Amino acid sequence: MSKTLILATASIATVVLLAASLDRASAAERTTKTPTAKAPSAKAAAIEQGRYLILMGGCNDCHTPGFNESAGKLPVQEWLVGSPVGFKGPWGTSYPINLRTFINSMTEEDWIKNAQTLQGAPPMPWWALHNMKRQDLAAIYAFVKDLGPKGENMPSYLPPHIAPQPPYINFDVVLPK
Repeated sequence: MSKTLILATASIATVVLLAASLDRASAAERTTKTPTAKAPSAKAAAIEQGRYLILMGGCNDCHTPGFNESAGKLPVQEWLVGSPVGFKGPWGTSYPINLRTFINSMTEEDWIKNAQTLQGAPPMPWWALHNMKRQDLAAIYAFVKDLGPKGENMPSYLPPHIAPQPPYINFDVVLPK
């Protein structure tokens, strides 16, 4: 091998080793010099967990007018105010209640007891609330409490023999003749 080729190879090896060592030093420096992010408070963490559970549980699908039509892009301030659109079926007609006025009218303990014992009319999946952990129900409470009350109460449940006024979605089964 020529002396020039040996020197060039040694120079390249030196540059590669130097770059690797600088990269390791830089990584160590980043690790040791990165300021520790302040952990969110327990209250802020519960509120964020409640927001997540509301989204993943599909609560906005019925309890927030326009949520589905906006592909979930409504501002959080508009969430959970209930809907005057009824769900009519063999059970009667049920309406998605205003969760903000409902939850803000009770204590956390009252909300948890209510959520664990509620047996609402379809299409409300009340059994999902029964299966939630206490801390998840508390997080939902924290989130809705943080939103504060807003809006009006929605129409009350109507038994099957009372015809609802529009608007409503008909869940009555129609069989072929």
